[in-house]
Amino acid sequence: MSVTFAIVGSGWRSEFFLRIAAALPGHFAVTGLVTRSAETAADIERRFGVPGHPDLDALLAAGAPDFVVVSVPRDIAPGVIVDLVERGIPVLTETPPAGDLDDLLALWERVARPGAPTVQVAEQYHLSPLLSAQLAVARSGRLGRPSQALVAQCHDYHGVSVMRRALGVGAEDALISASVFRSPLVAGPGRGGDPTEERIVIATQTSARFAFGDDRLGRYDFAGEQYFSWIRGNRLLVRGERGEIENAEVRWLRRFDEPAFDSLRRVMTGEGGNLEGMFLRGILLGDEWVFRNPFLPARLNDDEIAIARMLDGMPRAIDGGGDVYSLAEASQDHYLALLMQQAAESGEPVRSSRRPWADRIAVDAVAG
Repeated sequence: MSVTFAIVGSGWRSEFFLRIAAALPGHFAVTGLVTRSAETAADIERRFGVPGHPDLDALLAAGAPDFVVVSVPRDIAPGVIVDLVERGIPVLTETPPAGDLDDLLALWERVARPGAPTVQVAEQYHLSPLLSAQLAVARSGRLGRPSQALVAQCHDYHGVSVMRRALGVGAEDALISASVFRSPLVAGPGRGGDPTEERIVIATQTSARFAFGDDRLGRYDFAGEQYFSWIRGNRLLVRGERGEIENAEVRWLRRFDEPAFDSLRRVMTGEGGNLEGMFLRGILLGDEWVFRNPFLPARLNDDEIAIARMLDGMPRAIDGGGDVYSLAEASQDHYLALLMQQAAESGEPVRSSRRPWADRIAVDAVAG
């Protein structure tokens, strides 16, 4: 039986969910979408066969989905989330779940009560194939206990989420320092496609240091222009006492006098004489699968695979069998990212403090 969900919002992110459901009709079905624009509703119904509705009442009157995806701006999202929870409907909301710390605390107070429907957050980066494989290596024991992580992958709370998982950190307090560096960069492609002329932009790079006690150090280093740039690559470095993973390269000690070296390798179909189609089969480290694509042979890019994994995990989260990415984790990651911005703007270190969601963040959930 397919997982059914509805969508509130019709921005560019909501189309990811629509495309994934269209590509995986045996897994997912979209029951409807809320949009204030009749023109947008007609366009979505024409392209995806999904009916549009003007409001939640009309959406839910047409049929009850398993959960609702909230894909609206962060200043609007909390009100929609609260409305759905009060109606008894589970939620998967886009990141971040609220704007600032006060909004996070207010949302937590409204929806985190015992017995309320689950609120999960659509943080997909740790579920994308390469990062999922890298994090699997980090927690495999090859490296020992991870003590250092450098993340240059994604902005703000996304980067903090990857960093926490790489280190196996839960809700521990952090001492955070940060700075900003601006430099010229030739612009790369955008959401609309390739550039039509050379254009110089100013890349704003934030570098931050997160000290989780004396034994775990996270470093964040990212400029927003990196997302689409052809010449600014992503980086991930995780170190433990027995080894390290640096992007696709893994180095570790089998014994104190026996080093081992290997690389992560993507296994793709459709190359050369392969006629299976175009899709990712998985990622190997030597002869070990550290990531297997659960949705083959659908032709999905890495980000779509990650989002599909979130959707696929929602029934388990609804039944209490394990979070996809909980509101508690999302709140902590956004809180730490807000403190990083504060430290960068002020030039002074800041220290996080324990928040109401801390007890809901288990280290095993972070590592999983």
